[in-house]
Amino acid sequence: MRQRLIRELAVLALRSPECLPGFTPAEWSLLVRQARNSGVLARLQARLEAQGTLQDVPLAARNHLEAARRIADKQMQSARWEIVQIRAALEDSGIPVVLLKGAAYLAAGLPPAIGRMFADIDIMVPETALEQVEKRLMLHGWMAEKLHPYDQRYYREWMHELPPLRHCRRGTVIDVHHGILPRTSRYALDSRLLHEAAVPVGDGSALRMLAPADMVLHSIVHLFCDGEFDRGLRDLYDIDDLIVHFSADPAFPARLADRAIALGIARPLYYALVWRQRLLGKPAHEDLEPAMRAGAPGPVIGLLMSALLERAMLPSHPSCDQAFTGVARNLLYMRGHWLRMPPRLLLPHLWRKAWRGDSEN
Repeated sequence: MRQRLIRELAVLALRSPECLPGFTPAEWSLLVRQARNSGVLARLQARLEAQGTLQDVPLAARNHLEAARRIADKQMQSARWEIVQIRAALEDSGIPVVLLKGAAYLAAGLPPAIGRMFADIDIMVPETALEQVEKRLMLHGWMAEKLHPYDQRYYREWMHELPPLRHCRRGTVIDVHHGILPRTSRYALDSRLLHEAAVPVGDGSALRMLAPADMVLHSIVHLFCDGEFDRGLRDLYDIDDLIVHFSADPAFPARLADRAIALGIARPLYYALVWRQRLLGKPAHEDLEPAMRAGAPGPVIGLLMSALLERAMLPSHPSCDQAFTGVARNLLYMRGHWLRMPPRLLLPHLWRKAWRGDSEN
């Protein structure tokens, strides 16, 4: 196998699953490891099952695929139950509750929910309601994890979410957000606009989810602003699945472009569209060109980000590493912090975390 093909097996598998029955056992062995590390193994099983070629996969690889799908299905079942419990805790409060990311995909039956692994449930509420929401969830068994006082301040003063809340019996985790970017972010996004545009989930409850364009942009911001790319390939496929699904409405691409410009996040959208084309072969719709132009970086930054993302977007597996892959991931992690906090907060924050030997935040 040529080195580039080896590095991009997981990309090729999801981009062109029809080619997979011709893979050798060695290729399948490597593909399973890459896909598992990227969080897309269960999604790959679902695509092969949908096209009717799962039985053509070598038995050893098929066992891994089907085991991953069973785990994902079990996690989806647990996530549905947690959504029910969150609804019971907050529904009579009058507080608008917006499901985010995987919880929204699952509740609304959107394509990225298929084969998805769940680590936690993300919700968003108005910033003014954070204290009341936290108290209600605590009454229903979710407790804030014990954190250093500095970490409590980090979350409550500067970030866009409360410290994680873990259920005292089930061990499940809720992340309660009031926005999709930190208060201190370089992108001055007004979270009230997201709340105002949110739409019903459609399950008959009072739960809501982000409007289609905002949902896509949240997934994009999560990938290209947080600085962690271990599951970057999965997140890119989430973005692609959402764009394809919502583009059944011909007006959606133009709406997405306008919304990114209005919210001041055309740059992350630019990166998402560029890498959607490079890795997945999906060119941007012509109605997205205004956002592409508005978000395009200068030539130097563009070349640097291209070199970094070329390494970081592939699965976090030794077979996918190129020269300076580790450096690229570290630089993007530092960039994520740079976008998250201004220097007057960032430098003391990084010094404190380094002194404590702690890299969680």
